[in-house]
Amino acid sequence: MKRRIRTLSCALAGVVLFGLGAAPAAGEEAEAPAAEQPAAAMPVEVKAKSAVLMDLDTGKVLMAQNEHEKMAPASVTKIMTLLLIAEAIDAGEIARTDVVTASTEASQKGGSQIWLKEGEQMTVDELLRAAAIASANDASTALAEHLCGSEQAFVDRMNKRAGELGMADTHFENCTGLDDTAVNHVTSAYDIAVMSRELMLRHSWIQEYTTVWMDSLRDGATQLVNTNKLIRFYSGATGLKTGTTAKAGSCLSATATRENTSLVAVVMGCATSNDRFEGAKAMLNWGFSNYELFTPEIDLTQIAPVNVVSGVTETILPSVSAVEPILIPKGAQGKIVQKIELAVDVEAPVETGQVLGKVVLELEGETVGEYSLIAPQAVGRMNFWSAVKKFFACMAR
Repeated sequence: MKRRIRTLSCALAGVVLFGLGAAPAAGEEAEAPAAEQPAAAMPVEVKAKSAVLMDLDTGKVLMAQNEHEKMAPASVTKIMTLLLIAEAIDAGEIARTDVVTASTEASQKGGSQIWLKEGEQMTVDELLRAAAIASANDASTALAEHLCGSEQAFVDRMNKRAGELGMADTHFENCTGLDDTAVNHVTSAYDIAVMSRELMLRHSWIQEYTTVWMDSLRDGATQLVNTNKLIRFYSGATGLKTGTTAKAGSCLSATATRENTSLVAVVMGCATSNDRFEGAKAMLNWGFSNYELFTPEIDLTQIAPVNVVSGVTETILPSVSAVEPILIPKGAQGKIVQKIELAVDVEAPVETGQVLGKVVLELEGETVGEYSLIAPQAVGRMNFWSAVKKFFACMAR
């Protein structure tokens, strides 16, 4: 077999040497984006008009009902406000130590508030505490104005970010969720889960605020009590945001982590505050009882070298891209089947990191994970002089 490969290699060098090009390998069609998978029927009772349970790490929906119904979100809106402020802080646009001067508009916000006075100064850190813990509308408005100059400019940024995240059910009219004069301030349980996931995954430091049960401002004169009771009473709770208005009903986006699994439960349109907390708890309990995050070990012995047509080297052994964890039913690790999809050959030149195939993990016929097989190093295309060198090297063997 080695003699045959060596003969073919020399023949290929000879072909390149005498100006004859090898036929290019057929290209593969690009895969279409995976469609959102329908969630199973609700396995627990949730007294809400719409609801969704999503895994934070993978974005997999574990249960849902009317998850794309457009509804008023009340103060759950502030998840997007917190997200934009967190992104701006991490990007260096603003800092938590910045001093913000309250405007007339911010001081006149109703609903939940810390009673900012026009011209009063607080830091971004203090305003974040007020918005995240006590759902303060005046603090949220002051933060929005500090970042973008006006609430309307901030709202434009909110809607742009919603579009970037694929939140197709969402349109914001303000940064607070106040809806007494709003005409089309809407989102869905699914979209709330999406922006909750983005905030908690990309800016986990926000938990310095969202996990606080009680705090104070103005040297203890203003008390802050978290509107999310799960922070105090639910093991592993990490956030995130409540909302209540006559139009929206009682709403909640509840995030929690137990062991290595993180979930977000969203309920909208509940009749009572108790219904939203009990519904979120029921979904979270079910999720933690039935699923776990698992980092698989790829069997590298199943990965074969790929032939490189017209390359300075004959083959290349693909490597596996970063192995991200997958969400699976508890105790199902032993049932996972690994399948390799790999090109037979590839046309030179090959770039470092070029995708040559993929590893597919299946559980009872369902794909639960995919990882790219990539070129670990570049392979140049054979030119005249490399062909001469290879040809005579073969002849000398």
